[in-house]
Amino acid sequence: MLLCLTANHRNASFDLLEKLSFAAPAAVASLVEATDAVRGAVVLATCNRFEAYLEIADGGAAEAADAVVDVVSHASTLSAFELRAAITVLTSDEVVTHLFAVTSGLDSVVVGEDEIAGQVGRALQRARVDGTTSGDLEQLFQRATQTSRGVKTRTSVGGAGRSLVRLALELASSRVPDWSLTRVLIVGTGQYAATTVAAVRDRGATMLTVFSPSGRADAFGAKYGVPVQRDLAGAMLDADVIITCTSATVIGTSAIIGGERRLVIDLGMPRNVDPAIVSLPGIELLDLETISLHAPVEELTATADARELVSGAAARYSAERAIEPAVVALRAHIFSLLDVEIERANKRGAGPEAEAALRHLASVLLHTPSVLARQAALEGRGQNFVDGLEAVFGISGELAADAGQTDVASA
Repeated sequence: MLLCLTANHRNASFDLLEKLSFAAPAAVASLVEATDAVRGAVVLATCNRFEAYLEIADGGAAEAADAVVDVVSHASTLSAFELRAAITVLTSDEVVTHLFAVTSGLDSVVVGEDEIAGQVGRALQRARVDGTTSGDLEQLFQRATQTSRGVKTRTSVGGAGRSLVRLALELASSRVPDWSLTRVLIVGTGQYAATTVAAVRDRGATMLTVFSPSGRADAFGAKYGVPVQRDLAGAMLDADVIITCTSATVIGTSAIIGGERRLVIDLGMPRNVDPAIVSLPGIELLDLETISLHAPVEELTATADARELVSGAAARYSAERAIEPAVVALRAHIFSLLDVEIERANKRGAGPEAEAALRHLASVLLHTPSVLARQAALEGRGQNFVDGLEAVFGISGELAADAGQTDVASA
């Protein structure tokens, strides 16, 4: 069974999300060992969401949800009460639809943003490295990635350049008369920093420099053709616009000198800049919370098309998963008969060609029932297929008890 606990920009404050993103992702990995109710876990933590995707034992939803709240509460210093108030719990088919929508950028601050699909992929990769993923979660996340590609290629929601970085620069442009004459300092060398370099250059900026609190500026600067700064305080004095996108530093009121007009754009999570710097003369701040308040209205037609595509993909996935036990039971039945016939044929002197022909015939015979089984499940007729297996082959319907439960109309 699938379970998702989600706190995002729609139902939680950025302060809470910041606390969650800092320590909770690593802590959730311990859930797989902490309770038998959790068989696998993938954690997605971005600047505007924290989500724990779990494969759990049937009937273990309440135990697993409580375990997540307890573990995350201890890791993030948030109270269990605060977490329960902020987290939405999704189960089964709701999880599928939600992840497909998230990966396709339909649940982002900027609808159709570019970064989220990569963040989802990296969340799965981290779970693989930590050894917390599972077969069901692997299939779910891989199908979500395929769906996001379909949304990007078949609708205009995934238009080029849609991202939180570009939205921030659009808002900043009212304060920047000419980007080509603007000195821009980028603090950070991760994926967001690379996206920022491209977006700033698209605006016409040429005077870019980079500072890395982790010491990776040289490699980043060489790759993207950006001069490296060694002294953060001096670099900030020389910059007109400072863009932070790192998890390793915080710029406070003592680190930056007011006076000259300077715009600071904080894209970090946890936040890289103390909001109190706005008290300094000449300093303006755009942070994630401010940026989210100015997110553009969704492009209604394109978004509707994308949501329909996501809904259909989620329904097909759920249908396939629901009917899979019945299809597996049919395949096991046919191949058990096949093994008997191959053994009998070999005793009569048949060669490898006869065995290959029999295996090919079995595969051909199974293809159409497998396709029709998934179609029946998608239309809410999965139980008809299960009943047919029992009537024709004597295969117990208990092997696919849930096969008739998925209905595309409810997806």
